[in-house]
Amino acid sequence: MDEKTFFENDGVKVTNARFVVDGQTFAMSNVTSVNPVTVPPNRMWGYILLLIGLLGLMGNPLFGVPVIAIAIYIIYKQKRTYHVMLRTSGGETKALTTQQKEYVDTIVSALNDAIVHRG
Repeated sequence: MDEKTFFENDGVKVTNARFVVDGQTFAMSNVTSVNPVTVPPNRMWGYILLLIGLLGLMGNPLFGVPVIAIAIYIIYKQKRTYHVMLRTSGGETKALTTQQKEYVDTIVSALNDAIVHRG
């Protein structure tokens, strides 16, 4: 049977026989399912820094204001992370990580098409 390509872009390739990402190849015959996973940002350190800045604001505004500004920047600059999770008989594997939801959705769709095509 000929190898049919479902997606190819930026070093990622999905065919009915294999999934290649970052130089690593996964055999599609071993993949039982695929799903996207969204991980929210961990803003704990930004909030801790904000608390330190607020406490510092009471003692010394020259210390507190810049620390608060940095904390707010850290909190709002962080983004969600998206993963392509492959499930095989051996367990789950995080095959691809990015901050682009549409990219992950496209790859997951192509992987699902490859699984269906495989039969």
